[in-house]
Amino acid sequence: MYAYPAPAGLAEDGPLVEGASPDAGGDVSYALAKRGGELAALRAFGDDRVLLGRAGLIIGPGENIGRLPWWLGRIARGGPVIAPGPRDAGLQYIDARDLASWLLDAAHGLHGPYNLVSHPGHTTMGELLDTCVRVTGSDAELRWTDPATLLAAGVEPWSDLPVWLPAGELYDSLHQGDVTRAHAAGLRCRPVGETVADTWTWLAGRGCDAPQRPDRPRIGLDPRLEEKLLEG
Repeated sequence: MYAYPAPAGLAEDGPLVEGASPDAGGDVSYALAKRGGELAALRAFGDDRVLLGRAGLIIGPGENIGRLPWWLGRIARGGPVIAPGPRDAGLQYIDARDLASWLLDAAHGLHGPYNLVSHPGHTTMGELLDTCVRVTGSDAELRWTDPATLLAAGVEPWSDLPVWLPAGELYDSLHQGDVTRAHAAGLRCRPVGETVADTWTWLAGRGCDAPQRPDRPRIGLDPRLEEKLLEG
C-alpha cells in the first residue's frame, strides 16, 4: 500500500496509495486493494481499534504461492542450478508462523500500522540457497550469475527466480524496509535454517507437491532458459 517507488528505510509513516473505493470492482491493483481494505476497517472501527499488519514477503510451511517451494524442488533435483547474484544480497521476509504469532498477541492491545517482516539482511540470497542444498541433501551446484546477465537473457526477477530482486527501487521497497516499530513491539523472526528445513519437511510429506493458488500463475525459471544460461 506504499506509494511506489518506496525508498530504502521506509517506515509506516511513508506515503501511501489512495486505496480502492468500497464500490470498486475486482479489476484494481494489488496495492489499491490492500489500502482500500485498511481504509474500510478504519472507517468501520476507528483509528484506535484497528491493527494494520503490513507484511511483505511471507514464506514457510503451507506456502501456496510457490516461492520457497520452487527453490527447494529445483535444488532437490540436483545438478547445476542458476543462482542469482550477488550471494551477499540481504533479504527481508517473514515466516508465516512468526507473523501469525505476533498478530494474535498484538491484537489484544496494539493499533495502527506495523511493517511485519524481518530486519533487512536477516538472511542473504547465498545463505537461503545454501540452506536449501543442505536440507534437501542434494548434489546441486549453485552457479552464481551476475544480475546483468540474467536480465539480458529475459529472466524476470521475483517470478522466474523467486525471492530475488536486482538492486534498485523494487529491491529497496521489498528488502530494505524499516521494521523498528514492530520489533520494538515484540516481533521475533526465526532463523532462515528453521524456515527452510520445516518447509522441506512439509513438502516432502506431500510428495514435494506444493499447493497452488488458482488465482496465481506458477512461478519458476523455464528449464530451457536455465539450460541456455548454464551453457553460456
